[in-house]
Amino acid sequence: MICGSRTAGGILAFAVAGLAVTAAAQPAAGKPEGGIVNTSAIVFNPVVKKVYVIDQPRSEVVVLDTKTGAVRRVGVGAVPVSMAVNERSGRVYVANSSAGTVTVIDPLTDIVAATVPVERRPYSIAVNSATGQVYVTNTFSDKTSILDGATNTSKPLRTGAVDLIAVDSAANTIYLLSYESGAVTVLAGARLTMNRREGGKHAWGMAVDEASHTLYVARMGTGDVKALGQDAGEDTVTTAGRTTSSVAVNSKTHMVYAGNYGLGDVTVIDGRTRRAVATVRVGEHPQALAVDEVRNLVFSANTLGDSVTVIDGATNRALATLPAGRRPYALAVEPGSSKLYVANAAGEKVFTVVDTSGIPGTRQ
Repeated sequence: MICGSRTAGGILAFAVAGLAVTAAAQPAAGKPEGGIVNTSAIVFNPVVKKVYVIDQPRSEVVVLDTKTGAVRRVGVGAVPVSMAVNERSGRVYVANSSAGTVTVIDPLTDIVAATVPVERRPYSIAVNSATGQVYVTNTFSDKTSILDGATNTSKPLRTGAVDLIAVDSAANTIYLLSYESGAVTVLAGARLTMNRREGGKHAWGMAVDEASHTLYVARMGTGDVKALGQDAGEDTVTTAGRTTSSVAVNSKTHMVYAGNYGLGDVTVIDGRTRRAVATVRVGEHPQALAVDEVRNLVFSANTLGDSVTVIDGATNRALATLPAGRRPYALAVEPGSSKLYVANAAGEKVFTVVDTSGIPGTRQ
């Protein structure tokens, strides 16, 4: 194993002030200004086979070339909190909370291609890779910023106060979740026709099955998962556990995975029947989930357990729980690879690379 927060799917904003969060071979960094983390703080770029990790204290992004192992740093805006990748162009977009900007990183050179002003305190960011449009929520604004990926310009859209974003690129649909109100604002089509759906108060964490065009919302207040179909009449609720705060989907199998932060387990839901089919024990306080659809594996970042649990998607069994550095809170998957990339909110490293090869039951 090579070592290199709002949160899980976002909840529970771990305060990270005072933590030394650095990359490999770097001195300890200073205190982060924002004290917030986001599970989009680490991403895999399939175009250039690189991993990008936010180092909030330094206002930098650490770039790991998975082919060569080379690590470099890119300076961005003050207090970066989340990132997104355009999976066609490879461009990386970084939301800088204190700066009120989005940094655009060129994937070939790893230099800043543009800095785009948005609204106050950008928090979550997502890309529709089919259209090149980028969407940014802003904590102290009732507007969502929309960036044109071709021109690197932004315009505000009044959506009401929202927190998280999920994108169904295949349907050109954008979902915006408000934690306080529980409303899901749906932006559809090229004209971004807007309508609101009921998500559930204190919902936190969203994932889209782009094959069935179904949105899944983890509802921490009621310990369940709400499925929102293309029509409101298709909506259902499935009981999960306690403080259900993260959710991930395998669009190939239509299986849904809900992390129960308060119980230390993951509920497995069959998206075709909307029924819970298994409960898998993981580690202490699962904070984020990720799926490798190629290997049919599910990963749980267990923040207070300093570990990652590997779940077999075929059998719904935990195959192994592996050390993953201090306070793992976000995950990035390179589909088909035996390497898992983990963002750490404490300790001397900003990320950890976990080798999952050799685990009995995994497909190499």
